[in-house]
Amino acid sequence: MNIKRTKEEIKDTIEAYLKKDEYGAYEIPVIRQRPVLLLGPPGVGKTQIMEQISKECKIGLVAYTITHHTRQSAIGLPFISKKQYGGREYAVTEYTMSEIVASIYEKMEQTGLKEGILFLDEINCVSETLAPAMLQFLQCKSFGNHKIPEGWIIVAAGNPPEYNKSVREFDVVTMDRVKKIQVEAEFDVWKEYAYQQGIHGAVISYLNTKKQNFYQMETTVDGRNFATPRGWEDLSEFIGAYEKLGKTIDREVVSQYIQFPKIAKDFANYLELYEKYQTDYQLEEIFQGHFDEVLLKKIAHASFDERISVLGLILAKVNEELKKAVQWEAYMEMLQSCLLEFKELTEKESENRSGRELFHYVCQKSNIDYTNQKKAELLGREDEGQYHRLLHTLDCFLQTLKLEMLEEKEEVFRRVKELFEQENSQFEQQEGKARLFLEYAFDFLEGAFGVGQEMVMFITELNSNYYSVKFLQDCDCERYYQYNQELLFDEKRRKLLERLQ
Repeated sequence: MNIKRTKEEIKDTIEAYLKKDEYGAYEIPVIRQRPVLLLGPPGVGKTQIMEQISKECKIGLVAYTITHHTRQSAIGLPFISKKQYGGREYAVTEYTMSEIVASIYEKMEQTGLKEGILFLDEINCVSETLAPAMLQFLQCKSFGNHKIPEGWIIVAAGNPPEYNKSVREFDVVTMDRVKKIQVEAEFDVWKEYAYQQGIHGAVISYLNTKKQNFYQMETTVDGRNFATPRGWEDLSEFIGAYEKLGKTIDREVVSQYIQFPKIAKDFANYLELYEKYQTDYQLEEIFQGHFDEVLLKKIAHASFDERISVLGLILAKVNEELKKAVQWEAYMEMLQSCLLEFKELTEKESENRSGRELFHYVCQKSNIDYTNQKKAELLGREDEGQYHRLLHTLDCFLQTLKLEMLEEKEEVFRRVKELFEQENSQFEQQEGKARLFLEYAFDFLEGAFGVGQEMVMFITELNSNYYSVKFLQDCDCERYYQYNQELLFDEKRRKLLERLQ
């Protein structure tokens, strides 16, 4: 099962486990809520999807790598207590609360979320002394004498034996008490995630042509060579940082992330050419509508790898502008929501608060919403960025009202509306720029390749990108719809011919 389907399956499981009847009891009794056990190669994103799931389901997350724990930290420390049995007092061994169970209660206190996920990574690599406690945990959902709180779903992850010498096989009794999901690495699924996360264009472009290098694991006399999705994503972040610093990524740097010498060398060479083509083909000129006929002929007769690299550069530029436009729109929707709330307050407010005081109240409320969601750890990286942008704009609006000494409700609303229109004008400019970049890209591709495989790849990549799909849903780009329809028709025809044969 690929990581996308795995994520959907876990979300569906959580929804089923947390479903309650009319009396507030769980539809599936806690005893029947099997822990989810993810088994798959390292670096495919098992841990990362848990963070995404907790935010999307708006529930808590407590994550541990269980190999870092001893038996004492997992089940608690023993102490002697006194108890009465049959009229006589006895010394009895009890255990303090497990650090892991205590962390769940702390998370509930900190975030106010009463339901969540307890995620334990590398669960099949525990030490010999901790192994019995892990089996008890999977079977009984407890550490020592302390049970996992109701509403907290257990998800565990582990690597198959071929990837880790420390792996312990679970017996049938244990496996019969878990919901097992086998996870596999699949590039096309990861690519959707990569576009949404802003993975560097060179990484996506390279892997489009060398899909076999997306995930590789090889055992040699010198040890393990490997390339993983995690490695590609971390390398992408580093490339972006180096570009801003004006530093060069060479083979040595690549090999620190892609620990497969042959692949690291190949990608380093590709990256060098990728950057060279950006200058050779005058990318900045292309997106100003200037097309050199000599360069169009040059790329039309270039090698396949060179054409794909240039296509990757074109896509990266277009996707960057489409993403900005989509993010602008989401930000404008948040800002508009604040403006509508302010308007309702000015119309309904019967107290003697001025218009500026009411707007200040809206600003404070937005700040509180952000603080509460951040405290509950429900905000992703992009969500947090959008909130920062919104709060900064609201504060600028408020400072303008103070500088202009506006108090009366109608005057304040009129001024805030004017400021909103200024923001909206900038959004429309970004939207227009994104449309223009898309048109220039089509102009270049038609001039260089006509309706060839490069155009098919361009349309296919646009359809794989969350931001481009979202932008194109409302964009009247005739050439996109024309080529997309032709692509769909060709795909249907190909499948029909395959069935006939």
